[in-house]
Amino acid sequence: MNKKQLQTEQTKRKLAEASKALFAQKGYKATSIEDIVSATGSSKGNIYYHFKSKEGLFLYLIDEWNREWEESWAAKVHMYPTCTAKIFGLMEHLVMDDMNHPLTKAADEFFTGEKKANDIEERIDQIMKDHIQFNRNLIREGIENGEFKADNVDHLAILMESTIIGLSQMSRGMEPEQALALYHQAAEVILHGISVTK
Repeated sequence: MNKKQLQTEQTKRKLAEASKALFAQKGYKATSIEDIVSATGSSKGNIYYHFKSKEGLFLYLIDEWNREWEESWAAKVHMYPTCTAKIFGLMEHLVMDDMNHPLTKAADEFFTGEKKANDIEERIDQIMKDHIQFNRNLIREGIENGEFKADNVDHLAILMESTIIGLSQMSRGMEPEQALALYHQAAEVILHGISVTK
């Protein structure tokens, strides 16, 4: 990375961090580009140069969140010796991340809000595909090691992601222990359908 690229990346990070605090405090819809200009001391042109739009800036933050989530999962996945244990661990990891992340409320607004530009929709679609691929890999590993029934991995991965998205929405406002119990029961339901009976 040359000096100019490094400066560009540093500027993007500075803008993103200041914006993250605004989105966390005010929510996605209530945060305007003018708010971001005021908080960062940057110009609208500079913000648009780096992110193209408010949606692009927010997706940058979502990408960062996903990267942090993957790193924290990778650091603990060794604690789960089986795919069954990984599914329970995954559910707990999702609850704790979702309930503790400052962008959770803003992300709900963003993903359920108005229609977005094609490039933003494509990036959202890629995020969803990445999540489904994560599920696919986990289920395939369970099939290969004999824990799970040989079944349609693509369908199971989509069903698992749909369950996770629904749980995320339905557990809003719950106490952490209530949400953990709900996610734990969902894991039991999923596993009941795919586990090899011994």
